[in-house]
Amino acid sequence: MKSLHLVAAVALLTTTVAVTAQPADPIATRQALMKSNGKSIGAAMKMIKGEEPFDAAKAQTIVADMHGVSMKFGNYFPANSQTGGDTEASPAIWTKPADFKAALVKFQNDTAAAMAAKPATVEAFKAAMGPVGGNCRSCHEAFRIKKD
Repeated sequence: MKSLHLVAAVALLTTTVAVTAQPADPIATRQALMKSNGKSIGAAMKMIKGEEPFDAAKAQTIVADMHGVSMKFGNYFPANSQTGGDTEASPAIWTKPADFKAALVKFQNDTAAAMAAKPATVEAFKAAMGPVGGNCRSCHEAFRIKKD
């Protein structure tokens, strides 16, 4: 019986921590996630362009980081975050939610495929990142308002 109470207490504490860990500012959170992706793309491009030596472990970390962002990103677009916080989010995110969800799923799938490819050469890394970069570009065109 004591072990059941202990399990219940741990489960309750874990749930409480998870709930209280939710960020108060979804705009700042999604901007931080996009900055993380920007750093990842920047690091990837340096290897692809030969500005840095190719490192398979670093390449895998890059795609894993981007996949992690893809799995979280869609959670930070509540209706009350359409404006404010210097957001660049387009109203299309909320007026065309199925299209946004499809773009997000494509990003998740592209990053998962890049991870699964485990590129061992710069050529393989470039091929794996092609769809990821294309997805970033198309999503930004459809769902981002570029500010000056």
